Amino acid sequence: MAITPLAPEDFPKPWQKPDYETLRDCLDQLRVKPRIWNPKVSRSDIQRELAREEEATAYQQREAVSWLSSIVSSSLGWIADADQQEEIWNEASKRMAERCGRTAMGEITRSWPFDSEKDGQAFELTIREPPITGDSLGLKTWGSSYVLAQLLPQFAETSLSHLLSAEKPRIPVLELGSGTGLLGMAAASLWHVPVILTDMPDIMPNLIHNVEANRAVVDSLGGSIDTAPLVWGDNLRSDKRFETPFQYKLVIVADPIYDDDHPELLSGAIHQQLSREDGARALVMVPLRDETTKRLLSVFRDRLTEDDRQIICVEEDTVPGEDDWDEDDDSHALDCWWGVLRRSMTE
Repeated sequence: MAITPLAPEDFPKPWQKPDYETLRDCLDQLRVKPRIWNPKVSRSDIQRELAREEEATAYQQREAVSWLSSIVSSSLGWIADADQQEEIWNEASKRMAERCGRTAMGEITRSWPFDSEKDGQAFELTIREPPITGDSLGLKTWGSSYVLAQLLPQFAETSLSHLLSAEKPRIPVLELGSGTGLLGMAAASLWHVPVILTDMPDIMPNLIHNVEANRAVVDSLGGSIDTAPLVWGDNLRSDKRFETPFQYKLVIVADPIYDDDHPELLSGAIHQQLSREDGARALVMVPLRDETTKRLLSVFRDRLTEDDRQIICVEEDTVPGEDDWDEDDDSHALDCWWGVLRRSMTE
């Protein structure tokens, strides 16, 4: 978790009756942002950096919490504007919540950096994440989506080069379970292709917001982005454009299985949307968080080969990743499995 260092002696004391602007500036400097980490950095380096940061900021954070508590409990009577008083109380409460881990942070906005080595272009995608609750996991940017997004140029030159080479026509790409949209928008930007980002209807408002916020960036890099609801196994709640099966030569998905019914639903969705043409591929990443996730991945791979699906994994590997779901849990480093899938028989 990235914390802006601010010395406790610099905190404006309530007895000094600091004005609104002074308090607001201090609260802005105390803002806590979830870490934007680089999968190219080794896990041991990440852990060492976290340990150094925690040691260096432990005292500052204890003092910050104490100061924030004093602001929340203060009447702020010297600030005449009631709206400004309310804003200071709200912001101080948010800063305290941010120090209780990611799930308590409320809405956040993060800018995720990318560097296209091939094109020599650096860019950022700005992603809004609403407050996290138990039934809104699609509103969080999961770490594996950034891992896979960083690997996209590599796949374009290797496993997927027959689909994405500059000499080939630009093919539309389908992303399943887009969540906040980071992976799909990165694919459009780095691969210079049209991508349609999909998810459950209740996830769509935030996904649409993020797509519109980044549309100009994606367009400037030669990609294009669109959104549509697609509910795995429920055509009644899905966009009509998905009624015709086997349309997409390239399907991508990251962090798609975390419940017992997901392996069957996801394998069915890939089967329904992946083209039967020779060369069609699906690129999937699954973080191996625990034994349950490993079991679900195994079930998913079994489901891919059942009945008429006959979808096989032709390439696979694991890469180090990280989650920031719970900043108080030091086990957020994890391996992410990726697989390139194709149909074993084409028509």
